[in-house]
Amino acid sequence: MSKALIKVEKLVKKFGETEILHGLTVDFNEGDRIALIGQNGAGKTTLIRCILGLYTYEGYLEVLGHNPRNERTEILKHVGFVPQLPPPIRMKVSELMNFFSEIFGVDKQVYIDLTNKLNLDVQQHIDKPFLKLSGGMKQKLLVSLALGHNPQILLMDEPAANLDPAARVILFDMLKNYREDALMLISSHRTDEIEHLINRVIEMDLGHIVVDKPFEAVKHEENC
Repeated sequence: MSKALIKVEKLVKKFGETEILHGLTVDFNEGDRIALIGQNGAGKTTLIRCILGLYTYEGYLEVLGHNPRNERTEILKHVGFVPQLPPPIRMKVSELMNFFSEIFGVDKQVYIDLTNKLNLDVQQHIDKPFLKLSGGMKQKLLVSLALGHNPQILLMDEPAANLDPAARVILFDMLKNYREDALMLISSHRTDEIEHLINRVIEMDLGHIVVDKPFEAVKHEENC
């Protein structure tokens, strides 16, 4: 049986009086390739942010045996994250890569090589502030920074957003060949784009998990 890398029990998240996550209980396991689907407002991004330790919450949440609020630094050593919207980072591209290189002990060339694979010649933009890059450039760099330290957990919120068609194909090929023991959680509106990657589908609706099935079972039901 696969080891649970993330354990969620009776997880509740409120903003003010509004409850966004309604007592979620779910395990995310080693080797899982999960499509996290659902309409806008379903709670997908909120769940990911709780896992990252960005939000307070009620209930129980464990990531690699650690509490994401109290031991966030330790957890993030083993997590790669691609947000849905690029953060407003003011650092230059070179400074950002140096920062990640120092945190994870990864040679900066690893990040450069990954951006090159995604058809971004990052050296041409090395002295630009991250904020000044185009949406596609930002996304390629964020993907490279997430993958560069070869983390055991990949959390990707619409990772193909802003990518050109060629880069989307390259990204999904990189993910398809990623380490087999990793947990990959991909929030997406387009399961057709990632169906060759995934082995499990979790659908959220209004803060609840309404579907949690192997991808093959979901595919079979669609074809019946």
